[in-house]
Amino acid sequence: MRRERRVKILATLGPASSSAEMISELFDCGADAFRINMSHTSHEELRTLHRTIRDVETQKRRPICILVDLQGPKFRIGRFADGEIQLEPGDTFVLDMEETPGDTSRVELPHPQIFQAVAPGDTLLLNDGRLGLAVREVDETRIVTEVEIGGPLSDRKGVNLPDTVLPLSALTPKDRSDLDCALDLDVDWIALSFIQRADDVAEAKKVARGRAAIMAKIEKPAALGSLDQILELADGIMVARGDLGVELPLEQVPGRQKQIVRAARRIGRPVVVATQMLESMIEQPVPTRAEVSDVATAVFEGADAIMLSAESAVGAYPDKAVAMMDDIAQAVEKDPFYGDIIHAQRTEPEPTSADAISAAARTVAQTLNLAAIVCYTSSGATGIRAARERPATPIVALTPIAATGRRLALVWGLHCVLTADARDLDDMVARACRIAYQEGYARAGQRIIISAGFPLGTPGATNMLRIAFVGRDGMEES
Repeated sequence: MRRERRVKILATLGPASSSAEMISELFDCGADAFRINMSHTSHEELRTLHRTIRDVETQKRRPICILVDLQGPKFRIGRFADGEIQLEPGDTFVLDMEETPGDTSRVELPHPQIFQAVAPGDTLLLNDGRLGLAVREVDETRIVTEVEIGGPLSDRKGVNLPDTVLPLSALTPKDRSDLDCALDLDVDWIALSFIQRADDVAEAKKVARGRAAIMAKIEKPAALGSLDQILELADGIMVARGDLGVELPLEQVPGRQKQIVRAARRIGRPVVVATQMLESMIEQPVPTRAEVSDVATAVFEGADAIMLSAESAVGAYPDKAVAMMDDIAQAVEKDPFYGDIIHAQRTEPEPTSADAISAAARTVAQTLNLAAIVCYTSSGATGIRAARERPATPIVALTPIAATGRRLALVWGLHCVLTADARDLDDMVARACRIAYQEGYARAGQRIIISAGFPLGTPGATNMLRIAFVGRDGMEES
């Protein structure tokens, strides 16, 4: 199966989309990768979904990416004697460590880390940012606040701390257990929640030991302050606009999205734009015009992937949501302005032979109007470098390693094909011509450009370009 677009689609699985039939349908509609949210998934359910996706992968004969999203730390207040209270602006409200039910003056906050880190002047946000409290006094067991944004508040609502860096790991005991289970299944990507600093990424990578790629979710203001360091360590980045929109003023989120996407593209890290992209399709068969524009903006920015959350997990129209996202992406990539916008955001290659080769492949392919760029990639580095250039020419990534093909299924523009490693240079060229022909990227008489590293199979050693003619039946013509 050949996609007619470069940006990839990541669909979240859930009650509406966990059957083999629906997963197969979502793939046919355009999903390249599937997200499993461990906030709502048991280990047994994870194993079942993993097995189902791999069965679909075998049927479709295409690498399919699996991303497991860890929950991360969650902070919630306790319960109220009457179940719900009303807070008014100007009220004094106390959060403390007492286990007794709360009232209009106080409530339990059973998280000692918050008491250690919060300071006067900080803001606490409750119930997904609907209520705002300004910290006035704090000690080891009590936080005295003034209500700035009032409203109803009920049991167990969440707490966000946009101004506070908390002294805790991004991996809770639950996350570590979920991570171990995911790694045992050989999933392709791990999305790491609650990133505050680069050390959080380093901790997860130490546990993973290369068995899965680590995607850092940027959802906290503290992570924005350490974005460059996080990018250096992470294998990929997710713009998690849900929590980011809670902890930042909403009007700042679009600019921050552009900042993150461009920073990731500059350094060559796959970047996913996520959350509420087609939110109305949870209940409606068509999206709003604003949602269509939101998806289009992410595609114009050159994001590697765009993500569906509740739309495909619990929505009434999961297949229609994927198909709509596919339609929007295809329309954007055919827009006459698309090429100019993508080109304007392209960055200069790094001063390495591998980056120079990838940039040269794009230039040669464009100048000579070649049918395809075919890159051999073992670790995936060559494929990611080719995608970083965002060429107008299709990219076919050949790899002998199934895990690499699956991981690259989330990367912009890469059509991944599993094939045995080439025996020598002649076999490499012949194999590239044959696969480009069989996959529908080149016709007899057209030319392709091939990039690879020598010695063959050496990770990250991209050092060769070769132009080849595709002959009849896909064989190379001299």
